[in-house]
Amino acid sequence: MTTDSGKAAANAAQNSRAFRIAARVGYVVLGIVHVVIGGIAISVAQGAGGEADQGGAMQQLASLPFGLALLWLIALGLFALAIWQVTEAFLERDPDTKKKWGHRVKYVGTAVAYVSIGATSLVYALGGRSDSDQSSQALTAQLLAAPGGVVLLVVVGLVIVGIGIAFVYRGATQRFAKHLSLPADPVRKGVLTLGTVGYVAKGIAVGVVGVLLLVASLTHDPEKAGGLDAALKSLAELPFGTILLWLVGAGLIVYGAYCFARARYARM
Repeated sequence: MTTDSGKAAANAAQNSRAFRIAARVGYVVLGIVHVVIGGIAISVAQGAGGEADQGGAMQQLASLPFGLALLWLIALGLFALAIWQVTEAFLERDPDTKKKWGHRVKYVGTAVAYVSIGATSLVYALGGRSDSDQSSQALTAQLLAAPGGVVLLVVVGLVIVGIGIAFVYRGATQRFAKHLSLPADPVRKGVLTLGTVGYVAKGIAVGVVGVLLLVASLTHDPEKAGGLDAALKSLAELPFGTILLWLVGAGLIVYGAYCFARARYARM
């Protein structure tokens, strides 16, 4: 009975034109956040400072005219997009039980990611600050001190690496296209190109976050862990790292542009 009422509520939400518009706005603001993060990453590659993560992006946006209103819009748009993902999980109808639950986990996980970014925007809109690197290191230190914490961190690190690989795979195979209603070429080709480049770049960035967590857990050094900012800056320490960081930053900007296109062409 509860499941039926949940599906009815999800159906009602998805049939709401206002809710669909709010979810599409969520893709737009998600694109803005990624464009800003990518821009910060490029500036870091060129020797400038800045935090190339959600917090750094919100700080940059807060300094703009009407920045406060934009932060509220980002928070509300991403919360709406997260709710949309939850409704997709409720309404998943794949006849294969394993695939159905796999899709549901993906939808819920995506919703959690959107809520996390939206919450960061809300913190800055309310005048606060957020440091993903310090938060990651503090949480890592607590888990390393707990019984079984190292094993848990390794599992989390592997999951994050797996998510990064999944992004790269979706981009390389263009599997993201099944969620879009695209017109004919040249628009179709352009959107697919944006998605391919963007997904691969984001996958690399997410994967490095997981690698840092694995290094922290295996070396028992929480300072090795970090969020997206630490992950991107660690790329600069590799051979040809400056070029790699520049390319990933540019790729995140492309992913942001893909999000703008997704706002228009996503199946909803």
